[in-house]
Amino acid sequence: MNDFIIKVKNQLFEYYNTLAAVFPQIVLGIVILILTFFIAHQLKRLTNRRVKKKAKDPLLASFIGQFIRFIVITFGLVIVLGIIGLGDAASKILAGAGITAFIIGFAFKDIGENFLAGILMAFKRPFSIGDIIETNSVKGKIIGLNLRETIVKTFDGKDVYIPNGIIIKNPLFNLTIDGFLRQEFIIGIEFDNRISEAFKLLEETVSKIDGVLIDEKKPLVLLDDLGTSSINLIVQFWIDTFNTTNSAAKIKSEVMHACITALAKNNFYMPGNVMELKNYKETNLTTSAKSIEK
Repeated sequence: MNDFIIKVKNQLFEYYNTLAAVFPQIVLGIVILILTFFIAHQLKRLTNRRVKKKAKDPLLASFIGQFIRFIVITFGLVIVLGIIGLGDAASKILAGAGITAFIIGFAFKDIGENFLAGILMAFKRPFSIGDIIETNSVKGKIIGLNLRETIVKTFDGKDVYIPNGIIIKNPLFNLTIDGFLRQEFIIGIEFDNRISEAFKLLEETVSKIDGVLIDEKKPLVLLDDLGTSSINLIVQFWIDTFNTTNSAAKIKSEVMHACITALAKNNFYMPGNVMELKNYKETNLTTSAKSIEK
C-alpha cells in the first residue's frame, strides 16, 4: 500500500514539475493568442473601412477583411503551438488542412458552394447595392451583400435572403445597372378618336412629369393592339434612378394619372368592354331586373 502511495506521489510530482516547466510558455501562448485575435479583429475593421472608402464595395471589403483575419489567426495559432512545444502538431495541422478542407467542403456542399460564389462575386458581379434585380422569381432592390447571401427587398417590403450559389447558377436581370429604367402601360381609346393627335398629346403629357427623361431617351407612344372595343396604345418612358428622389412606381402612377386626365380634357374617350348579343332565331327576348330597396 505504501509503495502505491509513493508511486502516486512521484507521478503527481512529475506532472507538477512538467507543468511548472511549461507554465510560462502556456501563459505566453495565451497572451499571444489573445493579442492575435485582437490584432486580427482590428485589421479586419481597418481593411473594411479603407476598402469601402476607396472601392465603395461592401462585399469586397468584407471578403478582404475576413481573409486577412483568417491569415493572422492561422499564423498566431502556429506560433502559439510552437511556443508551448507543439511545433510538430502545428506542422501536421497545416499539412492536413487541405484534406480537412476537402472533407468539410464535401459534407457541407451547399454552404461551401455559397461561400465560393460569394468569393467570386466579391471580385466580379453584375450588380451593386441599390440596383433593382430579378432572379429566380425574386424581384427587388439589393440592400445587402455578404459572402454567403444577397439580401433583396421586394417592392411589397419583404426581405429575401438569396444564397449566392443560386445567383451564380441562374440568369439575373439587372434593371438599373446604368441607372435607366423603362416603364410602360397600355391605355385604350375609341376607334373613332383621332389617333395621331392622341399620340402627340400623350407624348407631350408624359414629358411634363418630373422624373421622366426627355433628352437621350424620349417618351414614346405606339399602337399596341386593336381590341374589340378600343384601340390600345402602349405608352413607354424612361426614368433615371440615379437622379430622382421618387420611386419608379410613384412616377409611373403620376404619368398614368396625367394621361387619363389629358385624354378626358381633350375629348378622347376610353370605352369599356362591349358585348354584342345576336338573336339568330329571331325569338322574343325578355329581360328582367330586380331592385332591392335599402
